[in-house]
Amino acid sequence: MDPTLPGKLKGLYIMGGNTESRGNTTVCGEFNFAADPEAAYVVLNDYQCETHLACWEFTCYNKLPWEFCDDWLGQDSNKARFMAKIFRHSMEESKKDSGSLNSTGFISCDSFAMAAAVDDSFVTESDRYPVSVELAGTHTRGMMIVDTLGLLNKTHKACIMKKVDMGKFEKMMMAALK
Repeated sequence: MDPTLPGKLKGLYIMGGNTESRGNTTVCGEFNFAADPEAAYVVLNDYQCETHLACWEFTCYNKLPWEFCDDWLGQDSNKARFMAKIFRHSMEESKKDSGSLNSTGFISCDSFAMAAAVDDSFVTESDRYPVSVELAGTHTRGMMIVDTLGLLNKTHKACIMKKVDMGKFEKMMMAALK
């Protein structure tokens, strides 16, 4: 509604999209982008500020070990007790399903984007590519497009997180709940 908004932002830190066409809601769509592909399209195509993406597959490859989660949520603070209540059901279900993506650790999707907004020095490797979102496909609506060939002719490139210093990330997570 405010066409001047994109020019007012210094940067965006987004948990959303996918880089390997692995969906978690649809065959090829990550939940946040698949839920509102038009909004994701506008953000990725009209906003020219620095854009950092923590995509679905990245978060799957960087699970928090269950032992860490127990220590993190077991801290003696109101914040930790609150987060433990929020995550209890998801963690219990993930641990029960030995075939699930979560079974070997907790996939803390949004935490990566938030941590990068606070201090992106924990990101040790990233790719920079133009990105967009598919709006029409029968199976691909909401899927993020990573233009590794430059065929979209876009000058704006998003920073796609690939690897992180998990030790530093875990320290940030612990400090957030003290």
